[in-house]
Formats: sequence, structure tokens, C-alpha cells
Amino acid sequence: MSPAFHEIEEHAKSLPPEERARLAESLLESLRQEGTAEVEAAWEKEIEVRAAAYRRGEEELIDGETVLAELRQIAR
Repeated sequence: MSPAFHEIEEHAKSLPPEERARLAESLLESLRQEGTAEVEAAWEKEIEVRAAAYRRGEEELIDGETVLAELRQIAR
């Protein structure tokens, strides 16, 4: 790891417990946000692909109640 990492790590360890906890939460949230953006982008692309397939007549829509009823049958 870089010298900057070790410097930041040592400084963070010297913080009071409450501030270390807040820093840890902030860092974890920044990681979650990065993952969330990637997932959202993938879903946006999937939505576009599915909508285009529907518009071309390659896919049909199934209402939610029908899907849930089929899932209940499978789960029995």
C-alpha cells in the first residue's frame, strides 16, 4: 500500500472512538454508493434492452398478479 495510505491510517487510528466510527461509516457508504451506481447502470441497460424487445414484438408483458400466481404454484 502507498505511504499515503499508512499515514492516513495512522492518523485515523489516533482519532477519538466516535470520530473513527463516523469515518468508518463514511468510507463504507462511499463504497456502497460506487456499487449502487454500477448496479443502477446495469439495470438501466437491461430495461432498455427489454423495452426495445417489447417494442419489436419479441416479448410480451405479463401482469404482476399472473406472475405471482405462477410463483405460488411453483412454491407448493
